[in-house]
Amino acid sequence: MSDSKSLSEVHSSVAVPEARGFLRRLFAFAGPAYLVSVGYMDPGNWATDIAAGSRYGYALIWVLLMSNLMAVLLQSLSARLGLVSGRDLAQACRDQYPPAVNAVLWILCEVAIAACDLAEVLGSAIGLQLLFGLPLMYGVLVTALDTFLILFLHQAGIRKMEAFILVMVSTIGVCFLVEIILSRPDLPGIARGFLPSLPDRDALYYAIGILGATVMPHNLYLHSALVQSRKVVKTANGIHQSLKYNTIDSVVALNIAFFINAAILVMAAAVFYRSGHTEIASIQDAHALLAPLVGTGLAPALFAVALICAGQSSTITGTLAGQIVMEGFVNIRLRPWIRRLVTRALAIIPAVITIAVAGEESSGELLVFSQVLLSMQLSFAVIPLIHMVSDRKRMGAFAIRPGTKALAWACAGVIASLNVKLVIGEIGGWLALGGTAGTVARYVAVPVALAVGVLLLYVLAEPVLFAGRRKQPHDVHRPEVEEVEPAKPFRKIAAALDFGEADAGVLSRAAGLAAANRCPLLLIHCVESAGAAAMGGEITDTESRKDLERLRRYTLELGKHDIQAEAELGFGAPVRVLPEIIKRHGVELLVVGSHGHKGISDWLYGSTIDELRHRLNISVLVAGREE
Repeated sequence: MSDSKSLSEVHSSVAVPEARGFLRRLFAFAGPAYLVSVGYMDPGNWATDIAAGSRYGYALIWVLLMSNLMAVLLQSLSARLGLVSGRDLAQACRDQYPPAVNAVLWILCEVAIAACDLAEVLGSAIGLQLLFGLPLMYGVLVTALDTFLILFLHQAGIRKMEAFILVMVSTIGVCFLVEIILSRPDLPGIARGFLPSLPDRDALYYAIGILGATVMPHNLYLHSALVQSRKVVKTANGIHQSLKYNTIDSVVALNIAFFINAAILVMAAAVFYRSGHTEIASIQDAHALLAPLVGTGLAPALFAVALICAGQSSTITGTLAGQIVMEGFVNIRLRPWIRRLVTRALAIIPAVITIAVAGEESSGELLVFSQVLLSMQLSFAVIPLIHMVSDRKRMGAFAIRPGTKALAWACAGVIASLNVKLVIGEIGGWLALGGTAGTVARYVAVPVALAVGVLLLYVLAEPVLFAGRRKQPHDVHRPEVEEVEPAKPFRKIAAALDFGEADAGVLSRAAGLAAANRCPLLLIHCVESAGAAAMGGEITDTESRKDLERLRRYTLELGKHDIQAEAELGFGAPVRVLPEIIKRHGVELLVVGSHGHKGISDWLYGSTIDELRHRLNISVLVAGREE
């Protein structure tokens, strides 16, 4: 079982003030839910809301409200899992299920993330087309460049990323507040829309699209990881307080998302449904009709700006979610920019093919389909989540109560039953068509649906059927630590030197630790020349001889302070060579220097320290440069 922390680069990076001031502590906890909320207002939501509003008026507002209430409950459960157990949902699934099941769950989640990213690609491209006249195909390709936005925000830290997202959400909210005022909706009609009804059979498809767009599956994985960025005191009171503040954060952020989604649907109903334009299925059509129907050119401009903000903000959370599920389910760690390129490529390919084959007018249907696909994967995130937070072995006293559990299972039942009904209806329709569609449905769709159904039943029944052989939860935080056992002294320490500015700090810190632990110190330097990489220890060039002499001078200097030191040269890349030397010498602590790169330099040069940490099973101390 891996002991890696979820989103390790930002884990416990945000301090929570000890002061009792309510607003100060609330501000410290505020942020994760806003990052999550942008997924609830991405371009896929726009497509489903516009299509539902133009076709059925205000009749499906109740679906938005129901979806939002589900989202608040499920996201609060996701935050609870992360705060109490110290594991995100993907890691908890890896602890719980066999590797084969985890692999399938990971693939399903990656499909959902790709579907979400597809919506973001199309939404951003459509926004660029509406605002600047850029052809949709070019806009799709331009969206690949937002990988660099992800890179810089990732380097800036979680709080700056949260601030960027908050600015985007605020911009979207202001734009739609103005849109609502300009569209002059029917208030009694809005009120009637909160009464549950489905005007016709096709309304179920749109309702499920709204559900999938609102209660997004990968957001459950994301929230359980993001809440761990706060440095919470792991006592009963500390966890209780963090749960309270995160619940407030979730309620506020997700209700802002509800307002924006409702505003899109209300605008579509007030402008298009009222004027008889009931077949608006694309964002482009909605934009084109806004100015003549509303009577001002401001409406389409605000619409396009909000769309670009929605696409760019939601792409950030999609990348983070992709990193979390890949590391959590199958323990594969990629650099964020590589992960971003892979995810974006998977989204761009179907978008380009669809636009090339079916034309730009197909983008609206593709957006709605992507949201239905999200809903299909939702049960595979919701059911494990409810199992996890109900487990007293995992959650201790913070396991959810029977009333909350009943509500959660009711949500899961509604989601699963709606999706089963939709799948049966869609496959039945394909079979009735006969021909190629019927053949594909009979030999592809039916077997896949049955296999997915069996997996869903397994995930549902696993805690009951296989409780005896279940893995122990990774980490259950007890209310307080009852006993602390001091760590044993290190038996051997190593210092990795690159003969740069950080060496003075590395040598000073390593020598101090070696003296305090009364243990030998190993000085290591890696020769990274092409000859060293090719010939290894057999090389006898001038550079290698001088490097070894320099290390030996350091050992003599350390000997004056009664520190037993030895020197060894490595040949090749440090991330490969250092672990081999450390294992051979039985080193228990490695002291390294920070490379000091920031921003684009860190991307170009790589992060040796991060890679080393993942290859070593000993303590690593990073010593900064001495000024």
